[in-house]
Amino acid sequence: MKLCISLDLPSAEENLALVKEIKDFDVWLKVGFRSYIRDGKSFLEDLKAINPNFKIFLDLKLYDIPNTMADAAEEISSFGLVDMFNVHASAGINAMQTVMDRIKNIPNRPLVLAVTALTSFDNASFLAVYNESISTKATQFAKDTFSSGVDGVVCSAFESLDIKKNTSNNFITLCPGIRPFGEDAGDQKRVADIPFAKENSVDFIVVGRPIYQDKNPKEVVKKILENI
Repeated sequence: MKLCISLDLPSAEENLALVKEIKDFDVWLKVGFRSYIRDGKSFLEDLKAINPNFKIFLDLKLYDIPNTMADAAEEISSFGLVDMFNVHASAGINAMQTVMDRIKNIPNRPLVLAVTALTSFDNASFLAVYNESISTKATQFAKDTFSSGVDGVVCSAFESLDIKKNTSNNFITLCPGIRPFGEDAGDQKRVADIPFAKENSVDFIVVGRPIYQDKNPKEVVKKILENI
């Protein structure tokens, strides 16, 4: 299991200061909407400058018509800076296949994941949008993703094991909403701790606030790594 740290602080300077503190750890860095829209490609370059061995997950959740998604995926893959990015599984099989076909010949292409059900959903709010339960629809999205040749999914730890049973043990599950030691859930609905993530064969845990809101983030990262 790998640790992926969310860089969601209010400024590039704060994010880079955090990254400098943890530069000696074997971790992934997640760059989402806030940081990427504000700081752009140069921010990715700044992260790699701190430690070229950092792996970057660009969390933009591409969701559009197939050709537009593939155009964006090609640009991301051509940066040479991004090790993993994601799309929305609900964009459909054709869109996911188009993305994978477009980037298949790019040397050292990034891993691609598809978002199943956002961890901010509970069952009632998910049902209102998709007219199915989270467990049923997340597994169906995962099957679609797997058949499209995508490398894995973004899901909650609660769906991880069932998704692997319905796809492959090598199919990646990356799980946000991780509160390593039982911290406050905040706006997340389906949260899990490290033992639960382990039991459910999660490949990547995403942790943000429990790290960057702590007065000693380096120690929190060290403790998480010791436990995974």
